[in-house]
Amino acid sequence: MMRGLWVALAGLVPGAAGAACAPFAFEGMPYTVCEVRAGEDLRLFLEGPDGVYGSFRAVNAALAAEGKQLGFAMNAGMYHRDLSPVGLYVEDGREVTRLVTRDGPGNFGLLPNGVFCVGEGFAVVESRAFAKAGRACRYATQSGPMLVIDGELHPKLIPDSPSVYVRNGVGVSADGQTAWFAISDRAVNFDSFARMFRNGLGARDALYLDGSISRLYAPELGRSDFGFSMGPIVGTVVPKE
Repeated sequence: MMRGLWVALAGLVPGAAGAACAPFAFEGMPYTVCEVRAGEDLRLFLEGPDGVYGSFRAVNAALAAEGKQLGFAMNAGMYHRDLSPVGLYVEDGREVTRLVTRDGPGNFGLLPNGVFCVGEGFAVVESRAFAKAGRACRYATQSGPMLVIDGELHPKLIPDSPSVYVRNGVGVSADGQTAWFAISDRAVNFDSFARMFRNGLGARDALYLDGSISRLYAPELGRSDFGFSMGPIVGTVVPKE
């Protein structure tokens, strides 16, 4: 991890449980990055007894019954009109939707795409390799395209692409002990976003989660983005203050 980001994160909430989020600049572009370490309570959320959560507020309301709350959260992958996940989705060891390995239209189908997996540590794995490996995940979400694959940028990313959006994604350290969740605070293209993960954060593998609808919940930054209802949400769970 870049020393500047480590200092920013460590100084933001010293000793706090759950992800630490901080501003991060790369090549003149502003981002917000939330770091999660293996062993923290990182979960995926889709629906409760009343249906799809759809918002950070609804997840927090459900966690309140456990005396807990979100430490941070963001949208966790693409979804259909009914808010159901596109591709693999695993929650607390239960497979809700199946892995998709075929190519197709849109960003999800821009192969290689991948899976973010939470097990003993963290992993971002190319989807077809994931299918062959049969990796066990307590939580998993599939999205695409991959941004960084074994230290290399996705081969179809275009450096000067005019297609820019606010985007969010997740990158994982080589040892699988750290996951970085990042959202751009201005519109960026895929290539810039991927290089931020690889060159700025040192991620060995990184996965695009979504764009244009990307939102972040980071209470220590006074941030709780709102908008249309979301499908899958990823976040840390901490004791309620």
